[in-house]
Amino acid sequence: MQILVGLGNPGSRYAGHRHNVGFMAIDRIAERHGIGPFRKKFNAEIADGHIAGTRVLLVKPQTFMNRSGLAVGEAGRFHKLGAGAITVFHDELDLPPGKVRVKRGGGHGGHNGLRDIDPVIGKDYQRVRIGIGHPGHKDRVHGHVLSDFAKADADWLDPLLDAMADAISLLLSGGPDKFMTRIAPTPPSTPARRPPVDGPRRAVAEAPAPAEPGTSSDAPAWKRALGALTGRRTP
Repeated sequence: MQILVGLGNPGSRYAGHRHNVGFMAIDRIAERHGIGPFRKKFNAEIADGHIAGTRVLLVKPQTFMNRSGLAVGEAGRFHKLGAGAITVFHDELDLPPGKVRVKRGGGHGGHNGLRDIDPVIGKDYQRVRIGIGHPGHKDRVHGHVLSDFAKADADWLDPLLDAMADAISLLLSGGPDKFMTRIAPTPPSTPARRPPVDGPRRAVAEAPAPAEPGTSSDAPAWKRALGALTGRRTP
């Protein structure tokens, strides 16, 4: 078994946020491979099934980003799986919008979700870093990650989510390079603004409100939010 974790904040209020692109990736994988419905366990929404013969557990922590380690740790302990069997999908400020990089181990880079996971399971887990771009100044980071994707982002976001879901079997079989080659995106029309060279990489405060109930409807909340931005109807 392998555990695929998407990071985000729970509830419809946050569904379309850039910070929730990890949730979006997990939802698209579940949809593409007929996995579900999601149910509540491990302080998360989870669903299990098989992809190309590999049993997978899909996990969306419902404890808010800065407590993501609670759900990841519980799921790993229950299934007696260590960090080597866990892959985390998350937003990445230091990559241009639509760019994806896969790495194993390393630091958290200021990401509050990874920061909370590291002391729980160690650092030797695989990360799928999904670029959302940097707003250009550290003072704008909070508003950037905790706001909805722009309407123009739909041009690259939806195809990228589809590509990751289609190529996930390559990642499960230990081929991160093949996975990244398969999902190589079309560059967005607006280039990402790079952060100042001497500025801090990230300082994001997470929402303090209590967790809201998750959703297991046919159209995930993030997808309905994206549809509202683009004017397209979602099923």
